[in-house]
Amino acid sequence: MFEQDRISRRGFFKVGAAGAAAAIVAARNPLALAADTGTGDKKVSIQTGLQLYSVREDCGKDLPGTVAAVAKMGYKGVEFAGYYGRDSKTLRKLLDDNGLVCCGTHTGFDTIWGANLDKTVEFNKTLGNPYLIVPGMGAKTRQDWLDKAKQFNEIADKLKPLGMWCGYHNHSDEFKAIDGEKPWDTFFGNTKKEVVMQFDIGNAKGGGGDYVEYVKKYPGRALTIHVKPWSKTNPKAVIGEDDLPWKEIFELSETIGNTRWYIVEYEVGGVPALTAVEQCLQTMKKMGKA
Repeated sequence: MFEQDRISRRGFFKVGAAGAAAAIVAARNPLALAADTGTGDKKVSIQTGLQLYSVREDCGKDLPGTVAAVAKMGYKGVEFAGYYGRDSKTLRKLLDDNGLVCCGTHTGFDTIWGANLDKTVEFNKTLGNPYLIVPGMGAKTRQDWLDKAKQFNEIADKLKPLGMWCGYHNHSDEFKAIDGEKPWDTFFGNTKKEVVMQFDIGNAKGGGGDYVEYVKKYPGRALTIHVKPWSKTNPKAVIGEDDLPWKEIFELSETIGNTRWYIVEYEVGGVPALTAVEQCLQTMKKMGKA
């Protein structure tokens, strides 16, 4: 998500957090079972999904119709950011009916910490989702980030036997130094390799963070990434019209990044959301990535 949407989105997760949960169903997502945090030069197979926050207004009006439209475009999976009042069984049926996989859920930190973790696991087990991604957690100081790193390590240890991962998704301020160090480095420099680095490429670029730099610095940890456009001159640019080095980004993701899902996210107001995400996907197809 973009920085200007941060407050509204955090509220969005607060509303949907009570139902969250996770574990992997191998038959639905065999790539997740194959995923590890090793590195190497051999390219991996990556699928393309959509973060449904991109089309949240459409989902709010007609979730089944919107999910069906996303599937018809050619997306292989969706990442949830809230559940629109549906339980996990209803959502799973919706995915199954449209031939889609759940490639992640954005869920508040409170849903994966302490006593809430078990119900979050069960919810996501039904969805067939192994990736529990926190999209923001309010850490303000370097010590806050160190404390959160320790907690994520504990969560990762609990999820590992289940074939699941926890992870963190950036905005822009994670790349602005606190006490001489960028929060992204404080966090990922002190978490285990099993903690997923869900790098939102557009958000990071807006804050001075470069995916190429960080995927090299923390190899093997970008199991899912947000493919989001960024342009200095065209704020409404879709993928392919922007300024990002997608060829290099994809090459690194498919080798040292250990990436399993490209997750498209587009959030610019004033552009029909379904039209924009279809344009992004068409570009991904032209580049051989969908």
